[in-house]
Amino acid sequence: MKIVIAPDSFKESMTAMETASCIKEGLYKCLGNNITLEIIPMADGGEGTTRSMADALGGTIHKTVVTGPLGDKVEASYAFISDTRTAVLEMAEASGIGLVAPSVRNPLKATTYGTGELIKAALNEGAKKIILGIGGSATNDGGAGMIQALGGKLLDDKKQEIPRGGEALLQLHSIDLSGVDERLFQTEIVAACDVNNPLTGENGASVVYGPQKGASKEMVHVLDDALHHYASVIRHKLGAEVETLAGAGAAGGLGAGLVAFLQASLKPGIDIVLQETNFYKRVKGADLVITGEGRIDKQTIYGKTPVGVAKAAKSCSDVPVIALCGQLGPGYEAVYHEGITAVFSIAPGPISTEEAMANGKEYVTGAARNIAALMFHSKH
Repeated sequence: MKIVIAPDSFKESMTAMETASCIKEGLYKCLGNNITLEIIPMADGGEGTTRSMADALGGTIHKTVVTGPLGDKVEASYAFISDTRTAVLEMAEASGIGLVAPSVRNPLKATTYGTGELIKAALNEGAKKIILGIGGSATNDGGAGMIQALGGKLLDDKKQEIPRGGEALLQLHSIDLSGVDERLFQTEIVAACDVNNPLTGENGASVVYGPQKGASKEMVHVLDDALHHYASVIRHKLGAEVETLAGAGAAGGLGAGLVAFLQASLKPGIDIVLQETNFYKRVKGADLVITGEGRIDKQTIYGKTPVGVAKAAKSCSDVPVIALCGQLGPGYEAVYHEGITAVFSIAPGPISTEEAMANGKEYVTGAARNIAALMFHSKH
């Protein structure tokens, strides 16, 4: 009997590997050792992807000090998988909204410079492939700070370097990439991008995401104009059309900068993780797949781990896929149409969020044991 265990993290309670270990324990309690397990910690490109990929692929976590969104120094982590010389980064570690208190958020000035420094740290480690999660940004600078940190020059009409931040893009006149770190051009860069927003306009980075980063209505107009001008300069100086590109507006336009400056590819995060962990090969012949994450609701069908795992599993064989979660939210039934056979909350009854998070490991173990008994009619 073969069972694949492929959950995401239960945020603020368990990492993906910890969740998988608890599922494993529950299965063993019911089925004993007469089972074959494939344990594949998962992620969808958002928070926790670095840790999940390190655990899944035997990587190590490295820490480095970089420039935060508003210029202060912050400690950022990334994973490095030595076998494949692959680094896994999350831009939120360096340029994330969680690094800036709500009272001082300012996308006019916030910069992705630290994300560039994080990429450089990965290059210094020997990375030949970089996977970069680009969710949760505090920035709206189109990746300008990132390329500045990597040696690019963004110049005004007096050939002076423009300041950092989204507003300064209005001053951009020319782009000089002659000083960009040459190692980047021998490095494959893949961005985990789960939105399709263009760079500008009513569905663009500034209008849709600017307000949550602290932008007023007036600031949104300034930022959108700045990104429009930025895209125009990129078009004329580099020959790259990024303004209407799907995903260009991700992370305050970082998607656009990654494509224009580093020839990165933009892919859904769950697709990247499934590919890198060799999920499609490892799921073949499985009798059951167990996945899950902290909350499952109507939004889960939009690129989240449980549905991504289910679709991948179903593409290989008609295997049942069961999802565990800490909370079932409104509209969770939508996942039944995406390959998930059944969904179970691990909560033993009406309990507080705090209690559920504190006892998550115990609850996951118990739920996995009961699933095994139900699926395989065990009398243990």
